[in-house]
Amino acid sequence: MDRFDAMRLFTRVVERRSFTLAAHDMEVPRSTVTKVIHDLEGRLGIRLLQRTTRVVRPTLDGEAYYRRCLTILDDIEDAEGAFNGTEPKGLLRLEVQGTLARHFLLPGFPDFLARHPHIQISMSEGDRWVDMVQEGVDCVLRYGKLPDSELVARQVAMLDRLTCATPTYLERFGTPTSLTSLDGHQMVGIRSVTTGNVTPLEFNVRGEMQAVSIPAALTVTGTESYLAGIKLGLGLAQVPRFHIERELANGELVEIMTDMPPPSAPVSLLYQRSRQLSPRVRAFLDWAAREFADRCRKETKSD
Repeated sequence: MDRFDAMRLFTRVVERRSFTLAAHDMEVPRSTVTKVIHDLEGRLGIRLLQRTTRVVRPTLDGEAYYRRCLTILDDIEDAEGAFNGTEPKGLLRLEVQGTLARHFLLPGFPDFLARHPHIQISMSEGDRWVDMVQEGVDCVLRYGKLPDSELVARQVAMLDRLTCATPTYLERFGTPTSLTSLDGHQMVGIRSVTTGNVTPLEFNVRGEMQAVSIPAALTVTGTESYLAGIKLGLGLAQVPRFHIERELANGELVEIMTDMPPPSAPVSLLYQRSRQLSPRVRAFLDWAAREFADRCRKETKSD
């Protein structure tokens, strides 16, 4: 068994948590699995798996090696597929900002998977910066300004934002109409997972962007908690319009300072430069870009 086959066998053991099940999937004797893993650990000089009577789990080294194996095996598959014109296939691993994915991508997944029946999607939600190589991620969906990195960023949308608050908050603190009238107000803050900094409010004043920091009654790192804090009347906030259309329509939230809206924010798909020729990733990137464009266009018309 060559090294690539050994990697495939090892990844199957990790995924199935069983030598026996991995042997069945790969159609080899269980004794072959045992020998291959033993030889692999010997060649690498590390212990890859922890074995108990009930389950097999990767060690920390084994987990790291597993993710590297996934990247290597995917690269081989993608390189071959890019030149022989085969149908994109395999597991597509996505890391997304959940609210964006649920609004713009998930409704179209049935169509995407119908077009590409040999692709499976594994989607994780989060706002943290991920190491795509170490974590075996193919594509990341992110909202807002991006830090410098070696990743390729494909912008797929610019989302309008607005400043808002609850009617009860405005009754208590008043409705600000200018930057100077923000004195005495408080906000719900978004705190960066990476830096710990709280994002200030931003306003487009006669074509110039001005940032204003006011006290934050609550700071959070998650989008859903941010919206919950706003709806509880804990302060002013700035959010993408799509995220609170229902609350604006039913009066639960009120748009304010409409003559100086915050600047629009980009939505980007990030991927590794080395994966540009991946049929699986390329198919998803092209589809996702069209999906964002179509949905943004429909929502603009409906306004």
